[in-house]
Amino acid sequence: MVGTVLLLLRPDAVSVRTSTAPSAAAVKLLLDGPYAARFAGELCASRQNYFSSRIELAAQPDPDFVQTVARQHAIGVTSGHKFLLATWRGVPVTAFAASFLDTSVAIFTLESSGLRRPADLVGKRVGYRRASEGDVVFDAMMAQLGLPRSQITKVPDRDSFEALRAGEVDAIIAAIDEQPDPASSAFAKLNVIKPQDYGIHVPGLVYFASNALVHEQPSMIADALQGLIRGWQFTYADYARSVPVLAGTGPARLNPERLRFELQQQRPLVLPTGGRIGDYEESRWRTLRDILLFAKLGEEDVPLAQSVNYQFLRDVYRRSPDLAAPGAWSEEK
Repeated sequence: MVGTVLLLLRPDAVSVRTSTAPSAAAVKLLLDGPYAARFAGELCASRQNYFSSRIELAAQPDPDFVQTVARQHAIGVTSGHKFLLATWRGVPVTAFAASFLDTSVAIFTLESSGLRRPADLVGKRVGYRRASEGDVVFDAMMAQLGLPRSQITKVPDRDSFEALRAGEVDAIIAAIDEQPDPASSAFAKLNVIKPQDYGIHVPGLVYFASNALVHEQPSMIADALQGLIRGWQFTYADYARSVPVLAGTGPARLNPERLRFELQQQRPLVLPTGGRIGDYEESRWRTLRDILLFAKLGEEDVPLAQSVNYQFLRDVYRRSPDLAAPGAWSEEK
């Protein structure tokens, strides 16, 4: 008995008895770009504490973004185009939901130019960024319509609205949330040609995670997905509440009016009529695959079935049907 008492009184024994179990390590949710409206759902989910697990949000634009997410055993959000090319190179990642259900790419012309349809671009100069999502989507749209791409002059690195206004090009390929808003001094009336209107549908921004995280902590993926859905619901339920939350995000304050404009432009991509937040279709992934193969940007060394997961979305909506119900568009839900 005396020996037992002495053993318990030893300092190292006391420290063991009184120590507490370490808390679970946080998982990073990395954004492929700076804080902006396109990441509003992620930002609101983080600031409104919709994640029940320890998930740390960080903006980390990186040329090798997908590889960075895999290396850090993290969750990421990037374009479906960048994600799929990375999987073909052998990066061990799995997509589990969409942020933008369709591409945000569009072709812009000045309203005064009279260029309103893809056919009008034949013989014109189009500003673009090489090997970008916009580049391959544009080529696929023109090919599908049977229009002669050889008669279009594509001008690299002239995809800005400044280049369009200056007359350096007749059209530009850019994301819809990049266009100047009506309150801007740079505003000019524009025509917008959307690939979706001509049968080109591909995943826009997608959520994905390292294969290690998917296999070892599937509950973390499910929790993150549920929080992201609620974050997007909060974003679009009431701009009067969500815009102030977003405007105070990050080291540099975002302009509230600009935020509201960008949110309005991208809303159909997040909340399509009759669709659910985060949902994506296999047909859109197949279209993206075919477009990338058509552009000769890579070879499908990893099939879609191994890189895209649909089960997390199904499980989250099955367990929480209120997330897809009309009444879900309030913070209380």
